[in-house]
Amino acid sequence: MPAALSVVRLSTTPIKGLALDHPSSIELTTHGAVGDRQFFLVDEEGRLQSCTANAELLPLAARFDPDSRRLEVVRGDEVLCAGTVDSAGAVDVDMWGLRSIVADVVAGPQWSTFFSDLLGRRVRLVRARQSAYDVHPATILGSSSVAELARRSGLASVDPRRFRMLIEFSGGTPHLEDSWGGTLLRIGGAVLRGGGPVKRCAATTRDPASGAVDLQTLRLITAYRGRRESELGVGATFGRYCEVLEPGTVAVGDCLRVG
Repeated sequence: MPAALSVVRLSTTPIKGLALDHPSSIELTTHGAVGDRQFFLVDEEGRLQSCTANAELLPLAARFDPDSRRLEVVRGDEVLCAGTVDSAGAVDVDMWGLRSIVADVVAGPQWSTFFSDLLGRRVRLVRARQSAYDVHPATILGSSSVAELARRSGLASVDPRRFRMLIEFSGGTPHLEDSWGGTLLRIGGAVLRGGGPVKRCAATTRDPASGAVDLQTLRLITAYRGRRESELGVGATFGRYCEVLEPGTVAVGDCLRVG
């Protein structure tokens, strides 16, 4: 009998590009997990900023309380920047050429000063009115796939956090998720539909704690999987996008049922 599939890790962050949090459960909506990646950075031209080219973001974490509207950026136990979130006007943001979203500029000079000083150029912190997911509202990856990447690369292990996937599951064969295009996935109280493969970027080469480039993930993936088609073009694919058909709670330990 095939091994049961179950959720082993959930990964979210209030500010896109910062260190991941791993909650025990999430509320999954058609726009993604509630609170996930609702804040992000744009430069003076309105271009989205991520940890791919900004290693300084990864050692930092964010905390946001929606009731008090207080946002904090921390490093360990040290609060580096904090304040109540208010809007200072709206901007349209191009999400990798796939869609456009409306975001509110977060008021307060401390935010632009802090992040601009951190990155060495002028940026603004903005808040998406719904969610700032990249291509589709959910992503999924099997632990067996990560273990297979390590085995094929001659490594003892590969940290799955470097792939920054919303849902990680255990059980099944390596790259089982590759077969889920158009397939219904029932996870906890939510129903998802498998989408296309996730084309990986250079962010995966960075250590998820320090931001240092320490593993040539793209080369290692293509060494045994080749280059494959995706919505973002041909490249190293690893993991799968999903649409959310029925919102619900997803928790660590929930069974994943296919079909």
